[in-house]
Amino acid sequence: MNAGRGVREGRGAGVRDGRGAGLRDGRALGAVHAEWTKLRTLHSTWWLLFAVVALTVLAGAATAASLTAGDCPVPAQCHEDTVKLSLTGVWLGQGAVVVLAVLTMSGEYGTGTIRTTLTTEPGRLRLLAAKALVLCALTAAAGAVGVIGSLLAGRMLLSADGFVMPGLTEGPVLRAAVGTVLYLTLAALIGLGAASALRDTATAVTAVLGLFYAFPLLAGLLADPDWQDYARRAAPATAGLAIQSTVDLDRLPIGPWAGIGVLALYAGAALLAGGAVLRMRDA
Repeated sequence: MNAGRGVREGRGAGVRDGRGAGLRDGRALGAVHAEWTKLRTLHSTWWLLFAVVALTVLAGAATAASLTAGDCPVPAQCHEDTVKLSLTGVWLGQGAVVVLAVLTMSGEYGTGTIRTTLTTEPGRLRLLAAKALVLCALTAAAGAVGVIGSLLAGRMLLSADGFVMPGLTEGPVLRAAVGTVLYLTLAALIGLGAASALRDTATAVTAVLGLFYAFPLLAGLLADPDWQDYARRAAPATAGLAIQSTVDLDRLPIGPWAGIGVLALYAGAALLAGGAVLRMRDA
């Protein structure tokens, strides 16, 4: 009897666990689908993604075009980092990424639709995870297009002036390209986390853009060289964009992947803060 009861209980537990896991998976997929539907039906999403690509490519091409043969007597022997130069437009593209990321969360607080969203999806951390997943996918896609376009434009412009361009499949170039897409994705997560914590579009955009643009400028104003070096290592933009360097890596304030690690810490902290506020405060 006990053995039979144990078998029945085991089967019942297995069914319940299976149904519970399936229900959780279904809710997670449903949350992701809902966030994808909301983002893709907003015109602002596509305009901002277009801005990410356009700003990255156009600014990168303009910077590459500014380097002429006159800047290097022998272009073939010039030590200019042409890859990093071609990817300079990310400095502008990241601004559009931040705005998109902030609006992904703060837009619902501004319109009041967050109440409906939380009624439909009461799992607040699951909601934040779903927004992060969809946002990362869109940002990575736009970032990849912008990065490839920038490298191709820079290659065309600089090769015409006689500069030797490394192949697009070479290790340092691939690292710079993939790392730049990762940089933009992490920037988006910082914006999402800030918006979840601050809940106001203007405040969140100002805070995150200040982190990316003002922090490096303030670091450069420090008088003490040691403190200046520490600040550059801690600045998310300076540290993260070290991934774009392909020459003279020993002169960088921080290594390429270590810099991405610093940016990932900022993204993790922002999401933790945003998740905590989302759970503790009412809509």
